[in-house]
Amino acid sequence: MKNSHLLKLLLLLVLLIWGSCGDSVSQKVALNDLPRVSTAITALPKTVKAPQNNLPSKEKELLGKFLFFDPILSGGKDVACATCHHPQNGYSEFRDLSIGPNAKGLGSKRTFNRGNDIPFVKRNSQTIVNSAFNGIDTYNRYDPENAPMFWDDRSKSLEKQALEPIKAFEEMRGHGFAESEILEVVVQRLKNIPEYKVLFERAFQEEDAITIENLGKAIATFERTLVTNNSRFDRYMRGENDAILLSEKEGFELFKSVGCVNCHNGPMFSDYKPHVLGVPQNKKLLVPDAGIQDSFLFRTPTLRNLRFTAPYMHNGSLPTLRQVLEFYEDISNGKERNPLIAKENYDPFVRELNLSVKEMSLIISFLNTLNDDGFSKDIPDAVPSGLPVGGNIQ
Repeated sequence: MKNSHLLKLLLLLVLLIWGSCGDSVSQKVALNDLPRVSTAITALPKTVKAPQNNLPSKEKELLGKFLFFDPILSGGKDVACATCHHPQNGYSEFRDLSIGPNAKGLGSKRTFNRGNDIPFVKRNSQTIVNSAFNGIDTYNRYDPENAPMFWDDRSKSLEKQALEPIKAFEEMRGHGFAESEILEVVVQRLKNIPEYKVLFERAFQEEDAITIENLGKAIATFERTLVTNNSRFDRYMRGENDAILLSEKEGFELFKSVGCVNCHNGPMFSDYKPHVLGVPQNKKLLVPDAGIQDSFLFRTPTLRNLRFTAPYMHNGSLPTLRQVLEFYEDISNGKERNPLIAKENYDPFVRELNLSVKEMSLIISFLNTLNDDGFSKDIPDAVPSGLPVGGNIQ
């Protein structure tokens, strides 16, 4: 009996030890499964993903290109996607805030017509170039069907993003149409143009192909062709050591060491997350832009092709890269540049930046290695509607 009792005690001890080890193992596995923030930086992929329900084709790309440059998509037939995203301007604009309907001119020369009551677009126009990679992480993973779009991340995928400016009053819709009806109005216009009927049927291989969904798909397909993945920095990261200069390499190391990399990481130099920065207000706006959920959160933009995207920040309030870095230096030193945002509400990453004036030139030199003008600059000679290509930009 004593031996039996001792055996039971030993068995119980083994079970307790085994269970304890099992808990330890499971805890280690759980810890390993926790999401970790990576600040790795890599070259852009050489190929682009597309949603399975919108695979690319030459016919779809051509249709999307015509639609991108055709002002038939706007309420007053005077604004095209290309009005604010023109290849001449790197598919961006060289303006702080965009000017949509009831206006003329291109980029920095665009002005409202007399008697105008349409406001400025409240945010800076981001470049379309490389938007095909939106949402990509430090491991080159991304989902084109769920890609974050706009400064406030209000749309997912290029297909959905392409339709939003058409609905927006100050971007393309203008007076005369309700937001709820404008897309149907545009679709009916396209159906009345024989050339578009043929182009849609060829692109989507179906009858009655002119639909709101296919409109977004066609524009998105064209936008995915606008990629610059062979900058000097990309070549350097792929092993071409002489692709960037020694001073630019020093700038790259500073970019990482001072903390810029905490938000600007991955192949697109963006964590695609919202942050509170305390950016100065743009005085052209009558009502301050409070961002996501009125909390002054705005998504981190890409740092690629900055040559074409000045002025900077969500409202274009900082004209040069130097001023952007000086702004970050100010707020890391506890200064407030926006009276509506208390410094204790700034993102912790911003408060931890360790940036000095002497480091700025080297960092800017490095940022210039991300420029690449290898995107298509081809503009159609005409669009099927017969309207001015790119809208009223002359």
